[in-house]
Amino acid sequence: MIRITRQDGVQILRLDRPDKKNALTGAMYTDLAEALERGNTDPDIRCSLICGQPEVFTAGNDIGDFLQYAGKSGMTETPVVRFLRALVRNEKPLVASIDGIAIGVGTTLLMHCDMVFASPRALIRSPFVDLGLVPEAGSSLLGPQLLGHARAFELLCLGNAFSAEKALRAGLVNEVVEGDVDAAALACAREIAAKPPEAMALSRKLLRGDTEALFERVEEEIRIFASRLSAPETIAAFQAFMSKKKA
Repeated sequence: MIRITRQDGVQILRLDRPDKKNALTGAMYTDLAEALERGNTDPDIRCSLICGQPEVFTAGNDIGDFLQYAGKSGMTETPVVRFLRALVRNEKPLVASIDGIAIGVGTTLLMHCDMVFASPRALIRSPFVDLGLVPEAGSSLLGPQLLGHARAFELLCLGNAFSAEKALRAGLVNEVVEGDVDAAALACAREIAAKPPEAMALSRKLLRGDTEALFERVEEEIRIFASRLSAPETIAAFQAFMSKKKA
């Protein structure tokens, strides 16, 4: 589930499924998408903060749940796609707090954040190619822009894990926090929320630039991702993953 609270103009979105390492279900994606969409129209929400649990941000998709709804709809109108579109269309500053693993979408959503705080035990990884898939959330466009081609290839294609310090050096993380990373991220979010909202919105929009190319890339990734679900190497990779998980 997603626990949603508010504090001083900050909408706090906490991933709360620790028994499954915060693996994201369709219901959780829907809650996240609705929260971001709500933020666009609610003037009392000036910033959103996404955080997880101690030692785990998210293990990425709940594979079993994902395969069920992706198989029924062809993925086009699935909850995860709604969330990805909401990330691109999000108009309010977005902060993330990472403690522990951030896998798959737990990595790519960071590229949409304005500030990212990580604990020293954060571990960022996107094993899309290992599963016969392609990167998502516009990361194939944002990754090279943020990290440079070589680091983006290492993260998104090779699937290497980035430690908190490596992510900091690469520019994916703003600060590595030795103490309470959630408290540091919330303090930053509250600072953002306290600033003049119109000036903040205009300034953020200038920094982000035209997002239409990003939206088009997300849609292209979705089409390719959906087609890959029926590819023989993808099916074999998922079967191996599920067998390993059950062992």
